[in-house]
Amino acid sequence: MTYFRSMLPMTSEEMVFEAVRKCLDDAGLDAGDVDAVVCGSAPDAFDGYHHKGLVAVEPSGAFAKPFSRVFVGGGTGVGVTISGWWHIASGLFDKVLVVAWEKMSHPYPHAQPLFRSIFEPILEQPLGPNLIWIFALEMRRYMERHRLDKELIARVAVKNKANAMDHPYAQLGAKITVDDVLKSPVLVWPVHRLDISPTSDGAVALLFASEHEAKKITDTPVWVDGVGACLDSQYWTNRDLSYPYYVYLAAQQAYKMAGITNPLKEIDVFEPYDPFTYKELHHLDALLGKPGLAPQLLKEGQLERDGDHPTSPSGGLLGVGNPIAAAGLMKVAELYWQLSGRAGKRQVPNAYVGVAQAWGDLMQVGQVVVCRA
Repeated sequence: MTYFRSMLPMTSEEMVFEAVRKCLDDAGLDAGDVDAVVCGSAPDAFDGYHHKGLVAVEPSGAFAKPFSRVFVGGGTGVGVTISGWWHIASGLFDKVLVVAWEKMSHPYPHAQPLFRSIFEPILEQPLGPNLIWIFALEMRRYMERHRLDKELIARVAVKNKANAMDHPYAQLGAKITVDDVLKSPVLVWPVHRLDISPTSDGAVALLFASEHEAKKITDTPVWVDGVGACLDSQYWTNRDLSYPYYVYLAAQQAYKMAGITNPLKEIDVFEPYDPFTYKELHHLDALLGKPGLAPQLLKEGQLERDGDHPTSPSGGLLGVGNPIAAAGLMKVAELYWQLSGRAGKRQVPNAYVGVAQAWGDLMQVGQVVVCRA
């Protein structure tokens, strides 16, 4: 993993190379040992040209090898994980390199205008929408449905930014208070500045291997036990925004594959996608299959790193950073570090099963992976 920073002084190629080099060094391998490469990155406009997946070919060593790009907006990071898994599960490959990156600092001063083109052109674009006010609507609906106040939701930012202080590559680890969140500028009510993850540059790489190859590489392999994906309709206006069924359905696929019937009791580490404070709770509700449960667990302190249900012990997107595609893959990398006992100060005791989830597009993509030590 590279550092996550608002303006990393590296090109996209350099970020990919650094993450890939660290990954292969950690595994004791060279690029020539890899059978195929899967890359992931979000909108081409971030890097300024079409087919930007080709950016990763040289720095990942993908010469004369099967190479593909996964692109599902914010869901990309877990999407490349699922793609890497089925490359191995197909039996066609023994070692597959997965890398995701984002260079969000190119569209200066902010990437927000690039997102305007994703809205439906006839009914939505004339309203001049941006992502913040779309998610403000969703946040408001979630708060109304479960009678939540801002003080409780702000605790997600406090928790995740504190957790990120123990992450060596984090962008925004900090000790803040609920009051700090509530006094930060209101962007679109009820979203405050500290409710939002930062724009970031960064890259993450993981190596996937078949069982017999994995045991040659490491004594602490982490296994992919279940995967799931769901794409809802484009039109977010005709759905109840208080519950992300697309995440719930993706999670149910992954749990069925992994043999999990009670995620609250059977999963030790949760890494839900948290670009906004409320989204951690929103997505965790769906991962648990119980609307409104996550806020209650937060209130009781159970989502803390030393709680009964550690959630975003990495620091999440709110603390580590949000280079869109790399952010989701960071969540899966955190599962590897946690379940292999290599998370350092972030380590959750007795962590054997974890779930990571990513989400993207206009409130419609759910990608879920379950890992086991």
